[in-house]
Amino acid sequence: MGINFSNPLGVGGISVNMPVSRFGFTGTSNTDRFESTSVSRFANENYIKNAIELNPNIKTILKEMNAPVKLNLKELEELNQTHAKDTQNVAGGIITNLPKGLRIYVDVKAVKDAAYLHDIGKVLIPSDILNKNAALDNSEKEIMHRHSELGYEILKNSGLDEKTLRLIKYHHQNPSHSGYPAVPKDFFADLNLQILTAADKYSALTEQRVYKAPMSSQKALAVIYQDVKKGNIHPFVFKALRDYAENSVKNPTQQSDVFVV
Repeated sequence: MGINFSNPLGVGGISVNMPVSRFGFTGTSNTDRFESTSVSRFANENYIKNAIELNPNIKTILKEMNAPVKLNLKELEELNQTHAKDTQNVAGGIITNLPKGLRIYVDVKAVKDAAYLHDIGKVLIPSDILNKNAALDNSEKEIMHRHSELGYEILKNSGLDEKTLRLIKYHHQNPSHSGYPAVPKDFFADLNLQILTAADKYSALTEQRVYKAPMSSQKALAVIYQDVKKGNIHPFVFKALRDYAENSVKNPTQQSDVFVV
């Protein structure tokens, strides 16, 4: 792919020898959880409408946003056709390319399910903000940032496990706690969350949107590499993403066999 980063695993105070516990790479392994149950059943009009009626928190958040209770069916369709599946495939590629010593700490099913459903809250974001063909102002950013919380509330009573729900709610957070929504000081951005965050960002950057052209794989990696330098994505997660991206460029029809919706 021709992308070169000088000292890619030793920049900004991050090195190969950095203890993985700094990034939350410890805990119980769940690598054998490969259930085939599809979570796409939650990303449909009827489920979301029922969730809105059953969970008053959703209407409370929309009222705080001064937004109508209106389901954006076009956004829902586009999510199902593009970003949801693509983020899931990228996350699977990252997992496949991680060192074996790290893969044992990945909850594959939780990452799989969260990758597909992470942006479902966007179907309740007003379309004039969601598809604005210009930079969002501060108030619009605040509304946009509520999508992860809305996604959590939509899915809270779905039967998904708490780990998956946590990934959906905090997929824009990081080890520096500089993302959203706000988190306590003891918040732990673990390996699963970093995989989802990296996959989501790579997918979003390389996709066509109404307000932007798709970014090349090389440029997208360069952008995400800044998160490595800041300490928000571990070098091994970035390297796994880069390996997946390079392989995808060489074999564009090849997808990871880890994730099938």
